[in-house]
Amino acid sequence: MNPTQITNTRARRERSREHLTQDEVTRLLTASKDGAHSRNPERDYALLLLMFRHGLRVSEACKLKLSDVDLKEKVLHVRRLKHGKCTTHPLYNGEAKAIKDWLEVRQKMTQETPTLGSGDTLFISERRTPLSRVTVWVLFQKLSKAAGLEELELHPHMLRHACGYNLANRGADTRLIQDYMGHQNIQHTVRYTQLAPGRFERLF
Repeated sequence: MNPTQITNTRARRERSREHLTQDEVTRLLTASKDGAHSRNPERDYALLLLMFRHGLRVSEACKLKLSDVDLKEKVLHVRRLKHGKCTTHPLYNGEAKAIKDWLEVRQKMTQETPTLGSGDTLFISERRTPLSRVTVWVLFQKLSKAAGLEELELHPHMLRHACGYNLANRGADTRLIQDYMGHQNIQHTVRYTQLAPGRFERLF
């Protein structure tokens, strides 16, 4: 095991939790919209919003296609990785606008340099190529510092977990969360409901 792997392992062990609260997500999203912290605020806000609202893994977000978004019907076609169940989600409050704002910027980018191969990919880099996992990780480090969350050692997968815990806290059924998150094994879903304090609120 090299030093980087050791450091990463130690960091994972020292984290008190692997998800973000709703307030922390809001702070991260707010930072992403600020041009002082992001060179591509429309893209970064839409990216993080979809990752949180739809429980997207970073690779799933990077692989989203323009054809996966139907703004007319206001739905998002989610293609899960790791043998997950693919499904179609509605676009929720504010998502359609965030995507439209980014698409306007994206169109201008590709019109300026249309030959660099952005293709059908929804989220692209300044080089007009599909957004990479590494770019998203670097973005998270930058925005977490801007949002005052650097002590949490943020990583993109925490938004997926934040989605699951948020659904559980709002009283969503375990089977519904399983389908929404695309889990093949319901045991991956149960951890969200087991640790959700909101499930006890109406017992007495």
